[in-house]
Amino acid sequence: MALLQQGQVRHDGRVDPGRLSSLLAPWLGAGAAYTAVADGVRGLALDGRLPVGARVPSERALAAALGVSRTTVSAAYDVLRSEGYLRSAHGAGSRVALPSSGSPVERPDVDPGGEREPEGVLDLTMAALPAPAAVLDAVTAASADLPLQLAHHGMHAFGLPVLRDAVARHLSARGLATTPEQVLVTSGALQGWNLLLRALSRPGQRALVEQPTYPAVVDAVRAHHVRPVALPLGEAGWELPASPAGRRSMAQAVLAHVTPDAQNPTGLVQDDDQRVELLSALSGGPGGNPVVAVDETFADLVAPEEAQTPLAALAEARRGDEVVTLGSVGKSFWAGLRVGWVRASPELVSRLAQVRAGLDITSPVLDQLVTVHLLARAPELLAERRTLLSERRAGMLAALAAGVPDWTVRPAQAGLVLWVGLPTPSATQLVSHALDLGVRLVPGPRFTVDGTGDRWLRLPLTVAPEDAPALVSVLREARARAVASAPTSRTPARWTA
Repeated sequence: MALLQQGQVRHDGRVDPGRLSSLLAPWLGAGAAYTAVADGVRGLALDGRLPVGARVPSERALAAALGVSRTTVSAAYDVLRSEGYLRSAHGAGSRVALPSSGSPVERPDVDPGGEREPEGVLDLTMAALPAPAAVLDAVTAASADLPLQLAHHGMHAFGLPVLRDAVARHLSARGLATTPEQVLVTSGALQGWNLLLRALSRPGQRALVEQPTYPAVVDAVRAHHVRPVALPLGEAGWELPASPAGRRSMAQAVLAHVTPDAQNPTGLVQDDDQRVELLSALSGGPGGNPVVAVDETFADLVAPEEAQTPLAALAEARRGDEVVTLGSVGKSFWAGLRVGWVRASPELVSRLAQVRAGLDITSPVLDQLVTVHLLARAPELLAERRTLLSERRAGMLAALAAGVPDWTVRPAQAGLVLWVGLPTPSATQLVSHALDLGVRLVPGPRFTVDGTGDRWLRLPLTVAPEDAPALVSVLREARARAVASAPTSRTPARWTA
């Protein structure tokens, strides 16, 4: 099934010649023209910015858009066909493809069936920090509050009132005016996304997701038998369609999941202009606009001076359609606290609570009380977290620049990860060899809708600055082994967060 990326693909599945010409610009001007065009199309396909199955422009149309001869484009397409990046059929044009590796790449979070985990492995599949000491203080304070709750049944379908109030105040302080009636407490932000899919989508409909994105977002879409549609991310943010037809196609999704604040895995913080442009692009669909789920899991890790207006606040000033905010304390404080929230209209909050009643009904009371005390100290604790991550980011960037200068790093502005680019596609094989060297990682394809992105590697900032050079040495050695060796089907990781 072809997955249409709305940034480059028209509603009929064809890549727009003008848009492709713009995306190819960074490759042009160096070396033979046909080689530059081939390199560009290949790179866009491998990075997931051109979807597998999309129909590329005809030789004549792309030549006109690029201002080159048709012979140049014809030669580039011939190279891409010979390498397996284009497949052509008489009368059906040429479509983007990926070369077959000869054996399928296993998902990195599938249990390998009893295979013993190597001892002493550094697990970098989790983008999460150890708990700060304040969590113990919050547990002590919450335990003192618990007796007041024991006289009641402990089943709060919408969440403890005191936590709903605390979340509302926390969001209001960030610039999103919120009342407790707009808050539903959940077991993490991911449960909120699952509840939205369960309540608002039907099998066969479309959900727009960023590419790359957090893998569980796409997993949830597919688990509900909804089609994930990729919205590509470039270095500056979302690559939105320019044509009215492309925007109409984009707005046909029933749901959209976006992370404009410290996006996972790129670390991008998208500015207010980009947020307004996204809202505009999602408006005007023939069947109504999609419900936008704004995942703010990492938003508290953005420095106040870098923070932008919450997307829901911008939306409420512009349009009447539902924009839902998902949040969690998992990245801000401790992932072991499975407490999150959905911020939406009271009507949608009630609907989601009814849907949740068929699942786990409510969140643990003690965990909610602990979260209340952590949110009360949020300004202090989050400042410490941001300082810690800033030091680790600087240390890792310095180690990468010194140890693997030919690798590239997306300019992460905040968050818990770096999105690292390899000179050639080999991330899947690199992580297999890294496991032999004592490091467990997740390769780029796990973060894409269609298995592209094998030139990219997500690197969590969970390593102390003084240990970063040693880690980079392992990555350099794993990369060298990957380039020199035959493919392996080892499964390097079981989960990723």
